[in-house]
Amino acid sequence: MYFPYFITYIVVGFALSLIVFIWALKNGQFQDQQRARFLPLEEGMPSAPARASRWKRLEIYALFFLAGAGLLSSGAVLIFALMSAT
Repeated sequence: MYFPYFITYIVVGFALSLIVFIWALKNGQFQDQQRARFLPLEEGMPSAPARASRWKRLEIYALFFLAGAGLLSSGAVLIFALMSAT
């Protein structure tokens, strides 16, 4: 009986996805949809990336942490399901 674990896994995954989606909306990730279409047509070398501020680095670390936590929880649920099935 591993249904509660799957339900918890789905709820946690949905909550994390919602947090990341709200973060993306808040930071304007979806504002300029037309820019990505024309990026390959721009000429010239791309400029050196600007150094990220401390807050941006924390956001990047938080996103990597969420992605890692998601992968680890996926693996844990899969292993638990395989061990419970036998």
